[in-house]
Amino acid sequence: MSDTAYDENFVSWFRAVTPYINAFRGKTFVLAFGGKAIASEFIRTLAYDVNLLASLGIRLVLVHGARPQIEEELREKNIESKYHRGYRVTDAAALDCVLDAVGSVYLEIEALLSQGLPNTPMANSRIRVIGGNFITGQPIGVLDGIDMHYAGKVRKVDAEGINAQLGLGNILLLNCEGPSPTGEIFNLQMEEVAEAVAHAIKADKLVYLTDSRGVTDQSGELLDAMTADEASQLLRDADWLTNDMVRYLPCAVRASRAGVGRVHLIGYEQDGALLRELFTHDGVGTVVTRESLENIREAKPDDIAALIALIEPMEQEGILVHRPRELLEREIERFSIMLHDGIIVGCAALYPHSDDEAELACLAVNPDHREWGYGEQLMERIVRRAKKAGIKRLFVLTTRTEHWFVERGFKLGTVDDLPAAKKEMYNYQRRSKVLFKTL
Repeated sequence: MSDTAYDENFVSWFRAVTPYINAFRGKTFVLAFGGKAIASEFIRTLAYDVNLLASLGIRLVLVHGARPQIEEELREKNIESKYHRGYRVTDAAALDCVLDAVGSVYLEIEALLSQGLPNTPMANSRIRVIGGNFITGQPIGVLDGIDMHYAGKVRKVDAEGINAQLGLGNILLLNCEGPSPTGEIFNLQMEEVAEAVAHAIKADKLVYLTDSRGVTDQSGELLDAMTADEASQLLRDADWLTNDMVRYLPCAVRASRAGVGRVHLIGYEQDGALLRELFTHDGVGTVVTRESLENIREAKPDDIAALIALIEPMEQEGILVHRPRELLEREIERFSIMLHDGIIVGCAALYPHSDDEAELACLAVNPDHREWGYGEQLMERIVRRAKKAGIKRLFVLTTRTEHWFVERGFKLGTVDDLPAAKKEMYNYQRRSKVLFKTL
């Protein structure tokens, strides 16, 4: 690749991630990962990426597990590993193994996050990592006649204490141990700790690193976005899901319904998966939300800058007629916009020309999202607006997408069929095709 091409790609990439950098500054993310992720080959680069997020002003809480490390401790001491309903039966001997394994993993992560060597991506950075007794545990008790001993659940999260540390710019590192008010220590499930913390501190995002690239359907295809209801439905008979996903997805559903903004499930075996999921339109994993990521609404004056950024490249290509900013400011109420995860990715406008005739104009979708059906959804939105206004016939002028409109019920017409005012404004140099749809 030539230097010029590299520079152009870099500039395009940097501009593409800038909206995310701006949107995430000051937001709170909870990042949860188990012992398998810590043992993966990409744990060192994951630590770099965590420090990078912190340097961008993102408030971070890390919650780690240690399941395989605990299993290894148990094997070394010839103690049988027992589970019931997904929880480890943790007697006194097993608890000793839990404490040893969790303590060792905690120190390993702390060391990774403290790297300041000259040859690391975060050279000369100084980011503080803080632990503490922010989680209070309680015993599960007896389940189905089985004494779970020191297996526990989250009783309380010290949200005030966590937020105080985040406000100082510290990274919080929490493990899966929960001391009780009586001085006992309980073995908690990492995914439940992360869920409870995200809910308590009203996190904007909860991210689970899993042994799968995300949630998949039965054929193995990645499901890049799901509502909590859809995920709950899938869990009823999804016997193809991996072990991590079976444990994490119910927590993702509950967290989403409890008000956590976005819950992401991504694979720890993909280098850079965390950054790619957070800073690209498509992501690389699955995001679970209470409601759909897609949202169509009418445009507001605050949307003008983003609207210009969307349509300007198409105006330069001659696909759309140029609309000055002043014109957009006067006509912003005519526009409907499509948002994906809060970012404007499409627009369309309705221009009445008489009591019963109107134009569908400026239908545009970001090139990265055109295969998702957003254009059709925007067209249908304009059709509904037109019907509500009593419009009987809709027309559109296009130079590139004649067949697309024909496939959706529009019929080819002529310039003479246009309303008189629009006919006088017709640009014969563009030679736009004229299409009509009776409503």
